[in-house]
Amino acid sequence: MTLTLVAPATSAQTTGKRRPWWKRHLSIVIGGLLLALMVAIAVAAPLLGTVDPAALSPIRRLRMPSEQYWFGTDALGRDVYSRVVYGARASLFVGFAVALLAVLAGLLFGLLAGFNRWIDAILMRIMDGLMSIPSVLLAIALMALTRASLENVIAAIAIAEIPRVTRLVRSVVLSLREQPFVEAAIAVGTSTPLILWRHILPNTIAPLIVQATYIAASAIITEAILSFIGAGLPPSIPTWGNIIAEGRAIFQVRPHLILIPAGFLSITVLAINLLGDGMRDALDPRLARQL
Repeated sequence: MTLTLVAPATSAQTTGKRRPWWKRHLSIVIGGLLLALMVAIAVAAPLLGTVDPAALSPIRRLRMPSEQYWFGTDALGRDVYSRVVYGARASLFVGFAVALLAVLAGLLFGLLAGFNRWIDAILMRIMDGLMSIPSVLLAIALMALTRASLENVIAAIAIAEIPRVTRLVRSVVLSLREQPFVEAAIAVGTSTPLILWRHILPNTIAPLIVQATYIAASAIITEAILSFIGAGLPPSIPTWGNIIAEGRAIFQVRPHLILIPAGFLSITVLAINLLGDGMRDALDPRLARQL
């Protein structure tokens, strides 16, 4: 007599139904809602801001949070609530712009390097050199060579992120070059640009979307670091980084001047990371079958 072991049925097998989409991808839901809230705050900043964030008033300096000044005022009498709300605009814009530029440039370089050995030999040595420098230090060095402006901050941070996207796309291209459908396209005389567009590019979309979320989160943090040390956006443009920098001298007596913008920064980065983790699980077929 033989015994047969039967694996216990999972809840999905016993009910015959899969869990709802929002339960299977809770990270996407939570991260998406938090990020949508921050984007809404940034877009509606002119409506939500109580006063001009750059308006100085020495007679109301260092006031505690109240009904009139929700987050209090800073050492120059500026309304911290308005500065934090308007700061969301600059921080989010930098994050999204850097992610877009880094993905587009990295996609182009990665496709060229993965499909042409001569270009790969030259381009990847340049990328290796850039990756040998920490991204924050590279951004600081680039900003030291230019004047403080929104465009220069975006360019400096994007240059530091491009090598990572390039290596990601190159690895995908190298793995796809040996696939039968690519070899068949080459055998029938399909041009290289058409192969890249029709067979290679669609397979890079999923990893690029996930990578873009992490780049956006990293860019927001890097921009805050640059603004904190005075190498980022000019003081006339409120960002979470320079708001924190302005409050550090009086942290012991007015800790909320640092904690409030730092809280907004942390929530935004957390939301983007949750969204990226959820999208990675949703776009990976092996993980998607387990949900």
